Amino acid sequence: MNGDPFSAVADKHSEFVDLQGLNKPQYEAVTTTEGPVLVIAGAGSGKTRTLVYRVAHLVDKGVAPESILLLTFTRKASQEMLWRAGRLLNETCSRVVGGTFHGIANLLLRRYGSHLGFDSSFSIIDRADAEGIVNLLKSSLGLGKKEKRFPSKRVVVNMISGAVNKSMNLETLVQEQYGHLLDHLEDIEKLRRHYHDFKLDHGLMDYDDLLVNLRRLLEESPEVQQTIAGRFSYIMVDEYQDTNLIQADIVRLAANESKNVMVVGDDSQSIYSFRGADFYNIMRFPKDFGDTRVIKLEENYRSTQPILSLTNNIIENAAEKYTKTLFTSIEGDWLPKLFGGRDELEEASFIVQTIKKLIQQGVEPANIAVLFRSSFHSYKLEIELTADRIEYEKRGGLKLTESAHMKDMIAFFRVLTNPQDTLSWNRILLQLEKVGPATAQKISNTIAGADDVLYTLQNYRAKTTWKEAFDRLVLLYEKLLGAEQKPGMLFEIALHYYQPIFERLYSDDYPKRQKDLDQLKGIMEGYEELQSFIDDTALDPPEQVNAEESCMDRLVLSTIHSAKGLEFDAVFVMGLADGRFPHASASYGEQWEEERRLLYVAATRARKYLYLTYPRQLMTPDRQFRRTGMSPFLSEMSGGLFERINGTGAGGYGQREQISLEEALPVRKKKTKKLQMEDFSVGCKVRHPFFGTGTVKKTSKGRSLDIYFDRHGLKTLHLDYAKLTIL
Repeated sequence: MNGDPFSAVADKHSEFVDLQGLNKPQYEAVTTTEGPVLVIAGAGSGKTRTLVYRVAHLVDKGVAPESILLLTFTRKASQEMLWRAGRLLNETCSRVVGGTFHGIANLLLRRYGSHLGFDSSFSIIDRADAEGIVNLLKSSLGLGKKEKRFPSKRVVVNMISGAVNKSMNLETLVQEQYGHLLDHLEDIEKLRRHYHDFKLDHGLMDYDDLLVNLRRLLEESPEVQQTIAGRFSYIMVDEYQDTNLIQADIVRLAANESKNVMVVGDDSQSIYSFRGADFYNIMRFPKDFGDTRVIKLEENYRSTQPILSLTNNIIENAAEKYTKTLFTSIEGDWLPKLFGGRDELEEASFIVQTIKKLIQQGVEPANIAVLFRSSFHSYKLEIELTADRIEYEKRGGLKLTESAHMKDMIAFFRVLTNPQDTLSWNRILLQLEKVGPATAQKISNTIAGADDVLYTLQNYRAKTTWKEAFDRLVLLYEKLLGAEQKPGMLFEIALHYYQPIFERLYSDDYPKRQKDLDQLKGIMEGYEELQSFIDDTALDPPEQVNAEESCMDRLVLSTIHSAKGLEFDAVFVMGLADGRFPHASASYGEQWEEERRLLYVAATRARKYLYLTYPRQLMTPDRQFRRTGMSPFLSEMSGGLFERINGTGAGGYGQREQISLEEALPVRKKKTKKLQMEDFSVGCKVRHPFFGTGTVKKTSKGRSLDIYFDRHGLKTLHLDYAKLTIL
């Protein structure tokens, strides 16, 4: 919701909670305090508002604040909710117990952990500590010394934590996600056991241990379980669709006595299975708690109805869901736009040109977002934005030049355009085995003072231990200097040299990184000369600007996962091509359905303008162009929910196509006379942009109408927001 939803009652500390500002489902969720409640909160439907009012209402009706538990996924979220509840009622709301699952687990384990044999003075280790311990154990156990492809400390911790959060054994996780490391499974298992024992011996717990041990405490100690369940007679959980199996078990066990538990979430926004979130937690909640009351929040306070009609249609085809239909009273009849570009360049050009027009029409850059499934999908767009000097902030991934392996490759080309680029030379030299920072710096300094870099390299006295590797590098430089200076050809030469180094340096996850190199190849092959490529990939603004000031006015590029919970006036969802979205590896079933939900989350970020774009051809890793269609999720959509825009550019990287955008941009309309309550009477016929034709059944003293719609039944709408037409 825009603005502070509590401004009407937040100026003074009152002694009662005014619930008149809630819509009917919100009111029902707030006042249904006894027994299990599942609130299915559609995107932009006032989920946080509902939780805040419920906390205040419980305290207002006499529930002891200390007996209320509010579980959220960030500490900031719980603190803000309790602060707002206090503004609604009084400072007693600050005594409500709120926090993350991990934070609450820490409190309870320090108090009751002795029942499992834990001392209350245990220390919590963070991710860096965990990796340090694993690295120490690797060394002491002699693992990875002879085998250079042994997984790094980071990947080992990812495996151990992933198995815990997904409630699967380590072997299954390695088979499914790290198949290229199966040969090391026995040693990885040994590391996991030693890591577990090390923590026990030294009184340590990592973040996963906090959850696992709290569940153990609730399961293995009936006395403690009864005490905790008795202490918290009212439990509320935010974002329940993002819980894993351990967290769901904790909620079930903690609410075992009173059954007064309300969970809030949206099954349609469950997109974090890679972190261990289990979609079925929210689906089976009514089975876990008998007699669950299911309440749906369907009125959206964010988007226009045309956007909601499209997003409703996306999720309508989901295999499993809580059926809901989002609607709004926000005015707006501008239809979402669908653009199919000839290739990724034309797609990027359309997005850039449309962004420029939107900014000219008054839309702030910070209120425009381009969303994509994977970080590397935006690389061509980044280059186009940089060429047009449009500043942006990228979230949920690295920019083109920020990931280590991409920096490695680009360094080869930077020293061709500027042989005195000692920073790039240093990076290249550090790739050589047996060459350390001091040696690399020494060679780089020698190069910096040389008139003929190739001659200097050819005559440099390398030590025996790294001479062979150094000679290969000198040979590479000779080939690059002597080759035809087409960027695509230079890439092939450099990759032939770099590939074995790449697999050695990133042995634990190089298959995942390889697609970035494939993407870089496609980008370079679109350039005619190398200097233009280097200039475009620099991604540096022409002038140094204050980061804090500029960030407030920058276009946002983001993965969809990182954009969840955010909203923008205009949203572009790019790369919606068959084989790319859903991901080519997504099989029908759970993966396919999560990809559908990912698109739903992306589309529901838009307030006023939504653009869906895709390229009609993609370049394959073997440099072939492959024709592709739009995403199957777009093909399923009903007609009339969007308008198509056709590109007119001929394609060809580096060109600037002139795409006609008249259809794509909002048209400013004259304001129409606002309807008043006296314009309506019981029995008069009206039309709503989503609900269709209806009959007024009741008018209130305020500005609300009860209207019976032929297809949707009785609805209560507020005149200030409902876009009604009197027939």
